[in-house]
Amino acid sequence: MIKTLADALAKRGYETLTQVQEAVTAPELIDSDLLVSAQTGSGKTVAFGLAIGPTILEEDGCFSRANKPLALVIAPTRELALQVKRELDWLYAGAGAIVASCVGGMDMRTERRNLERGAHIVVATPGRLRDHIQRNSIKLGSLRAIVLDEADEMLDLGFRDDLEFILGESPEDRRTLMFSATVPKMIATLAKNYQKDAVRVTAGGEERQHADIEYRALNVGQRDGENAIINVLRYYEAKNALVFCNTRAMVNRLTTRFSNRGFSVVALSGELSQNERTHALQAMRDGRARVCVATDVAARGIDLPNLELVIHADLPSNSETLLHRSGRTGRAGRKGVSTLIVPPKARRKAERLLRGAKVEANWGEAPSAESVIKRDNERLLDAPTWTEEVSETERAAVDQLVEKFSAEQLAAAFLRVNQAKQSAPEELGASTERGKPAPRTTFGPSVWFSLSIGRNDRAEAKWLLPALCKSGNISNGDIGAIRVQETETFIEITKSSLNTFTKALGKGLQLEDRGTLTLLDTPPDIANMPRPRFDGKKKKPFNKKPYDKKPYDKNSGERSSKPKWQPENNSVLNEGPDTSKKKRPKKTPAENGAEGKPAFNKNKGKRRKPSTKPRRD
Repeated sequence: MIKTLADALAKRGYETLTQVQEAVTAPELIDSDLLVSAQTGSGKTVAFGLAIGPTILEEDGCFSRANKPLALVIAPTRELALQVKRELDWLYAGAGAIVASCVGGMDMRTERRNLERGAHIVVATPGRLRDHIQRNSIKLGSLRAIVLDEADEMLDLGFRDDLEFILGESPEDRRTLMFSATVPKMIATLAKNYQKDAVRVTAGGEERQHADIEYRALNVGQRDGENAIINVLRYYEAKNALVFCNTRAMVNRLTTRFSNRGFSVVALSGELSQNERTHALQAMRDGRARVCVATDVAARGIDLPNLELVIHADLPSNSETLLHRSGRTGRAGRKGVSTLIVPPKARRKAERLLRGAKVEANWGEAPSAESVIKRDNERLLDAPTWTEEVSETERAAVDQLVEKFSAEQLAAAFLRVNQAKQSAPEELGASTERGKPAPRTTFGPSVWFSLSIGRNDRAEAKWLLPALCKSGNISNGDIGAIRVQETETFIEITKSSLNTFTKALGKGLQLEDRGTLTLLDTPPDIANMPRPRFDGKKKKPFNKKPYDKKPYDKNSGERSSKPKWQPENNSVLNEGPDTSKKKRPKKTPAENGAEGKPAFNKNKGKRRKPSTKPRRD
C-alpha cells in the first residue's frame, strides 16, 4: 500500500481493512476496471479511495501541482457526495490533495472558481456535473479514474442519461470503478458499455445481512404509532436516532411533536435547502441534536458515527430501501438497532419486507410506559457519577446538603430532577402478537355521568372520547360505554378514576365549553334506551320544480303528447294583422312645447343640451 495512504489509515485508527477494502486493493487489480458489490456500511468509500490511489498518485505517493482533475467520483445525493469529500480529504491529506465538490443546491459560481484554481479530485452529483461540463467549467481530458458510487441508486433516480453523457465526455483510457449494493440488469448493461473487461468483485459475508444490527418489529395499535415511537426513543435513549418517514408532511408532523415533547430534533427532507440539510447533519454529529426525522433522502450513504437507533415510522416501499435505511447504523463494527413500527394493517407488508431483505426480526410489543420508567431507573443506578469522588469545588455544597437534608430527601430530590429532564412516556393500548387489538377485559366498578348535549347537538362518541381523556386527565381505558341520546349523553368511567376526573374538570364539571356533566346516583337503563331509527319519510328535494305529466289517454292507455297551441280566432290569421288600432301621429314641435327647436332626427341621434361652459378659442 502507498505510504501516504497507509499513514492516513493508521492516524485514523484503522488496524485492519474490511473485506471489500482488501478485495479492491489486490495487486493484480491495480489497472483493471472494477464492478464491486458490497453491503451497506462495509467501508466502500475508503475502498475506492484506496483503489484509485495507484492510478492518480505520483511515484512518491503525492500529487503534483493541482490543475485539471485526475479523478472523478459521482454520487447520487448531495449528502453522500459531501460525505465522500470529507472521507477523501483525510485519506489524501498526506498526499497534498485538493478535493473539490460540485453538488446541487450550492453556489455554482463558487464551485466554478474552485475548479478554475485546480483540483486533483472532484466529487459531484450527476446533474450539477453535467451543467459544469456544458458550461465549460470543468475539463475531463486529464481524467485517469472515474468512480460511480451507489450506481444502482443513481439509475433508480433517473440519472442514466446524465451518466452516459459524463462517461461519453471522459477519456477512453480511463479506469472506471462502479460500486453498488446490488448489480441489477441495468448496472450490468452500463458496465458492459462503458467498462473494459471489468473484474467483478463481490465482498464476502453477503449471506449475513447486517450482522451488527438488531431488527425489532413492534406491533402497535392503529392509533398508537406516534406514541410508540416516543416510547422507543425514551427506552433506548440513543446518542443519535434516525426516524424515517415516507412523506415530507409526516416529517414535519413528527418534528413538531418531538420538539414539543422536549427532544432535541432536526428534520431532513428534499424541501430543505442544501445549507439547512448540511446544518441538520452537523447538529447530529456534534451532539446539538439527538433525533433526526428524515425521508429516504438520508437512506443512502449518510454516516453518523454515534447513530445507534433507526426507527421506521412508515414502512419502506421495498426490501432494498429497508436495508439501506437500517444500514445507517451498525457501521464499521458498531452495534445498532433497527425498529419497525407495524400497525395491524401493515403486518403482512412488514413480513414480506423482512423476508425479501433476508433478515430476521424479533416481534413483540412496543415499550410500555412502565418499561420505560424501569429502564430509566436502571440507567440511573448504572450512571458513572455514583463512583466519582467529590471534587474540592463540590465539597462545600455537598457538606451543606448532607447536613441539612436526610438521605431519603436527597435521593428523592435527585430522582425528581432526573425525571424533570426527560419526556414522560406514553400509555399504549395492548395488541396481540398478530397485530390485532386484544379483547377488552372486564371493565370493573364504574360510575355514570350525564352530559347536557346529545344527538340534536351533533354529539358523537368519536370526538367525545378524546375530549373526555384530555379534559379529565384520564386514559381511554378508564372510559366505558358512551350512549348518545337525543338531548343528552350517558358516559361510563371507572370508579378508581373518579377523583382524578372530577378534579381535572373543576367544580362546574364543564367539558371544553361544549356541555356540563352531572354525576348520576344510579346507572341509566342502557338496554331500554331508544336507538335512532329511520322513519321512512323521504326529504323533499331542494328547489325542485314539479314535473308536468302528459295527459293520459284512456283509449290507447298511453300518455299523449302535449297539444300544439292554436289561436282562438283563426280569422285573424287569414285576414292579416289587426288594423283597428291606429298609430298615434307624431306631435309637432309646437305641440310638444318646443317651438323653435328642430324636430328629432333618428338618423342624427339625440339632441344635445347646450353647454354652459365657456368656449376655448
